[in-house]
Amino acid sequence: MPKLRIAEVTRSIFYAPQYVAIEKGFFKDEGLEVELTTTWGGDKTMTALLSDGTDIALVGSETSIYVYAQGANDPVINFASLAQTDGTFLVSREKNDNFSWEQLKGKTFLGQRKGGMPQMVGEFVLKKNGINPQSDLKLIQNVDFANISSAFASGTGDFVQLFEPTASLFEQEGVGYIVASFGNESGQLPYTTFMAKESYINENEEIIEKFTRAIYNAQKWVASSSTKEISKAIHSYFEDTELEVIEIVVDRYKNQGSFASNPLISEENWNHLQHIMAESGELPKKIHYKTLVDNKFAKKVMNE
Repeated sequence: MPKLRIAEVTRSIFYAPQYVAIEKGFFKDEGLEVELTTTWGGDKTMTALLSDGTDIALVGSETSIYVYAQGANDPVINFASLAQTDGTFLVSREKNDNFSWEQLKGKTFLGQRKGGMPQMVGEFVLKKNGINPQSDLKLIQNVDFANISSAFASGTGDFVQLFEPTASLFEQEGVGYIVASFGNESGQLPYTTFMAKESYINENEEIIEKFTRAIYNAQKWVASSSTKEISKAIHSYFEDTELEVIEIVVDRYKNQGSFASNPLISEENWNHLQHIMAESGELPKKIHYKTLVDNKFAKKVMNE
């Protein structure tokens, strides 16, 4: 087997099963040698995939829709689910034991970058809870992803939408307090999936099958293992984060069902993703489920 190149959109505890697959030898069991690169951003990840700079990308499914809508001759196909909810949390500057979404009205909300999936989910959840993002609060969306947490820490915003482990670290430091989960509020969707170009999948079906089996074995291991065991297994990927914080984050993601329990991508979740994109005005056109999702490998390894 050749070395398999994987590009992940960011380095996140959200992707714990992927790191488990490496650390626990599930890829090695399949005869696969993997090379993991963090490409930091959906646009860069997709560019790497389309230019053959990587074989497999771990990124939000919305990127495959954007590529297809632009008329790609070799579409990008989603073949295995990894994270099945949004991974962000609503953090309040003030401690609040009786939070309600109404409390955001008239306040300043520091959201995620416009056009990204976290921002789309954020606006979807606000609307679901009776908040008009454009008129009921002051919405800030022009801060670069890498600077959102520092902007909030320096005094910008009454509320902020943050990924882990920053949200938990802010709680520990008294900078802010988690009051709601966007993942719980928005429901299941193919938030982050493994995908590859259609031509690569067709030419390397054995590799894709082995890869999917390794991910499924890691997903089963995560589902049956304790928070401490999972955190210890992935700690080397987050050396700057204390094990105690990783445990808090893993527990939070595990309890809200963020880690997909199997690689299957359901049609219901796919349609929900497009509904959220349409609500935010970011869906270029509706793409049929079977056009960009191939569950063949997931079904095979799950039925073994």
